[in-house]
Amino acid sequence: MGRLSLSFLAAALRPAWLAAAIATILLAALRPAAAQTPSPLAEWQYSAGIQLERLFEPTIPTWEVELGAAGQYSPVADGIARYQGQGGPAIDIRYKDWFFASSGEGIGFNLFDFRHIRFGAAVTYDLGRSPHEDGEALTGLGTIHAAPEAKLFATTVLTESFPLTLRFDARKQIGATDGYIGDVGAYLPLPGSSAKFAWFAGPTVTVADKRYMSAYFGVSAAQAAATHYREYKANGGFKSAGLGVSTDYFVTPSVIISVDGAFERLLGSAALSPITQTKYEAVGVISAIYKFE
Repeated sequence: MGRLSLSFLAAALRPAWLAAAIATILLAALRPAAAQTPSPLAEWQYSAGIQLERLFEPTIPTWEVELGAAGQYSPVADGIARYQGQGGPAIDIRYKDWFFASSGEGIGFNLFDFRHIRFGAAVTYDLGRSPHEDGEALTGLGTIHAAPEAKLFATTVLTESFPLTLRFDARKQIGATDGYIGDVGAYLPLPGSSAKFAWFAGPTVTVADKRYMSAYFGVSAAQAAATHYREYKANGGFKSAGLGVSTDYFVTPSVIISVDGAFERLLGSAALSPITQTKYEAVGVISAIYKFE
């Protein structure tokens, strides 16, 4: 992304915390890439800063390309106490205010994108859940196959003087659970940022319908007969609530190290499910990214 002028940064020193917000915008488009499988990582963390870039830098490059690699340490499945490490590519490609392809945000289009507001649609994915991921806890529960998801999203920044960003998304699985899941989140650039370092933080609440919750947290009569779990009917509603933190460090103007973390608590049927070993889960992601100028 383009650089903001030093005079604009100086003006942003009123109030002091806003200076940190503007410094953060220098790093706007560089989000880590992690799979859109169930994860404590907040959905807003895949695109944090993009709307701030559009607000404070109305003239943006035709192409914005970031490539790299990411490593993630997270639970093997929602509610399971066992953790594992995973690696993969970090890709974020954007063409004007129209098209994007991101290993975190999916492949999609901005149907409307103007300074304060971005609204669009994308195809992303859910990697599902395999009983082989945790032989003790998931054996007999069957496989939830990987599936694409159709996503609608909207992002808005309240004002330039108070750049709190709100993020909404709703996703429909095509196959697998055939369920719906969505998030309401918010984030704010934090004090302590500079031209070399910036960070965001904010909460997220996730809701899902009965089909999604039943697949991941319910136990059918057949599954109860094949396992030590009792039969359990999961209901739609609140799935989890959590807090995410994202940081970016510029090693050089083109080489960026991103570190992201999130913590969440399962709610409702997810928390009460006999499958759930722990209501509390966390994730950590580190990415090394090269930004093409």
